[in-house]
Amino acid sequence: MIPSSLWKDGRIIRVPRVHKSLMALLLLCVSAAALVAQNPAPAGGATAGAGGVPTGQTGGGQISLPPVQSSMQTAPGVTASNAAADAVLYPGEDFRLGSGDLISVRLFLVQDYLATVRLDEKGNVQLPLVGSVPLAGLSVRQAQALIADRLRQGEFYRRPDVIIQVLQTVNGTALITGEMHAEVPVTQQRSLRDVLLYAGGLPATASHTIKIVRRGQKEPIVVNLGTDLASSSEADMPVLPHDIIQITRASLVYVLGAFLRQGAFPLDQATPLTLMQCAALSGGINFEAKYADLRIIRTYGNDRKFVKVDMKRIREGKDPDPVLQANDIVYLPPSNIKAATKNLGVGGVLGLLGLVLSLRNY
Repeated sequence: MIPSSLWKDGRIIRVPRVHKSLMALLLLCVSAAALVAQNPAPAGGATAGAGGVPTGQTGGGQISLPPVQSSMQTAPGVTASNAAADAVLYPGEDFRLGSGDLISVRLFLVQDYLATVRLDEKGNVQLPLVGSVPLAGLSVRQAQALIADRLRQGEFYRRPDVIIQVLQTVNGTALITGEMHAEVPVTQQRSLRDVLLYAGGLPATASHTIKIVRRGQKEPIVVNLGTDLASSSEADMPVLPHDIIQITRASLVYVLGAFLRQGAFPLDQATPLTLMQCAALSGGINFEAKYADLRIIRTYGNDRKFVKVDMKRIREGKDPDPVLQANDIVYLPPSNIKAATKNLGVGGVLGLLGLVLSLRNY
């Protein structure tokens, strides 16, 4: 307290050095109290009231524990960086954990408690502070509650909010092989549409006729999705855990002859492929092509038929652009005269014309 002899007309007339220090300390305390009042500690942690700071009890009084030592744990053969880089699965809180599953365990708003562990063959995991915890057969929600109880019973945290993320799982999944590879979590069952969309959707090179290999069934289940996956009623087919979904390559269209690029092009079943579009995919038509003699070789069972079209009339819009079918062979023969002219080049053509003119004058 400042003596009354130092006041005059409501102002301080002389303040010794010691009183200046006391006033500075008083102002600092008032500022700190205002700052604490504006930013209260968050609820749900493990401090004396909140905040997630670890506390313990000794002789009835609360003491602060040091930060968790060696809280970052990883499964054997999995480094912390690799575990963080793994894609997190979202099978839901009803997903049941099993041996071999790789999970990440952390506390909400607590940065120093994080463990990336794999369930051993008995379904147990080793976690900081609580040791071995059996999680096999428990849902993600039940596992979170069990770990929270262990932390609370050990008086490490008062109200821990445990979060479990599934990084890898070998239980309750469906495998996709063939033109695409994925492992999709399936707790009880999911529609084929959901499984394919979860894996990123069918690629353009994939066939829309899919086989599902299921345990206990001798023959695979064949599903024809049609041209539109979103509206296909067959896409509602249920997929069960441990199903294997086989996706084969889509049908091809073969291009030969006077095209810039020859070869096989995948036929996307969701979008019809016309002859002009096929010519564009092949890079265009060469100079030596015989436009009026293009042939489409189409297979009907064991028979093959030749369909002759005029590419020039189609390009000019005089004839309809035919839609190609699976395993069609598009052959555009070259003109021998045009091919020879192309091989000679400009210099060769000019030289040949000069020779013809000179022989004619002779």
